[in-house]
This record gives sequence, C-alpha cells and structure tokens, in this order.
Amino acid sequence: MADSKAYWTSDGDQGSVRISEDVIASIAAIAAAEIPGVGNLYSGIGTNVAEFLGKKNISKGVKVEFHGDLVEVEISYLAEYGYNLREVSKQIQSAVRSAIESMTGMRTTAVNVNVGGISFATQEKASKETAE
Repeated sequence: MADSKAYWTSDGDQGSVRISEDVIASIAAIAAAEIPGVGNLYSGIGTNVAEFLGKKNISKGVKVEFHGDLVEVEISYLAEYGYNLREVSKQIQSAVRSAIESMTGMRTTAVNVNVGGISFATQEKASKETAE
C-alpha cells in the first residue's frame, strides 16, 4: 500500500487481518467524546486550520503507536469548565481502553491523556441545561 500509516497485522489460517492506526484512533476519539466534561479533542493549530478549510477528522487529537500486539494511545482534549479534570481524564482512560479492547481484541499498554485547555459552555447549551 502507498500510504505511510502503521497497521497491526495478525496472520491466521484463513488469511491476515490488518487494522490501521486510523481505526484505533477513531475508536479512541469516539469513546473519549462520550465522556461528560470533554469539550472537544484537541491537536493544535494545524488541525484547526484544516477544519476551517472543511477537512474534518474524527480522530484529531489522538496519536496511536503499535508495539507488537500492544497499542499505546495519546489523547489531547479541551475540558469543559466546571468538571474535575482528574476524574474526566481517568474516565477517558478507562473508556478508551475498554473500547479498543472490546472492538479489536488488542490490549493497550498506556492511554496518556493531555488537557490542552478549557472550553466554556455556549449560552445556548447553558440555558438548555438550566431549563432541564
């Protein structure tokens, strides 16, 4: 294949299975985004410029490294104001580890979490929560 993405490969009786790092990153991003207190995943200005130009990437802010049959994940996110950063980060670690293991059968060596900043709820979101 012509791309430079890393793949985890497993050879078996009926052929081989190849899982791209993009698949693992997408699983991790979706699992992290479901945690209350996660505003957005964050990867820096380069991705934000790409998003502005219309190139969205579900797995922004997620880096994946394969170590044999193990995978290491690094996630950067913007925390929502008012949430305990330590608790949110622990929940992200647990959710990402569980999602990767259940969907791929791979074990994670580490799920490193970086808090890149704080996001504030928009007026619309705040008034919606107050109404409930």
